[in-house]
Amino acid sequence: MVDEHTTMFLPGRVGLMVRLPSRPGGRPALLDAVNRFADEFRSSPGAEAFVVSLDPNDIDVVWLHEWFTDETALDAHRATTAFAALMQEMPDLLAGSPALMRIDPLRLDLSRELLAGDGMGSYG
Repeated sequence: MVDEHTTMFLPGRVGLMVRLPSRPGGRPALLDAVNRFADEFRSSPGAEAFVVSLDPNDIDVVWLHEWFTDETALDAHRATTAFAALMQEMPDLLAGSPALMRIDPLRLDLSRELLAGDGMGSYG
């Protein structure tokens, strides 16, 4: 039996994976910028998820995974002041161009423990 609190189907969603190569040794500064952006992400209409990941094989790379309810929500997100501020700040932090891959999320599974929270899984 599928637990509705841990499994969601996401047809029609729009997703992106973004690879951000920081300048050598500059990942902390890039993470600061990305985390400030993440704090504003939840106010974007139709924004549903934003995941920041560290690349275990490259100390200068940060990965973002984000998704939105639809194409209109993605466009609205790109028009926010938070997105504009990040786009203005990032060029000085990056060693090269970001790599974007469009992926449209279809299914999400989360453990009940993560959803229940243990003080570590919740930010803000």
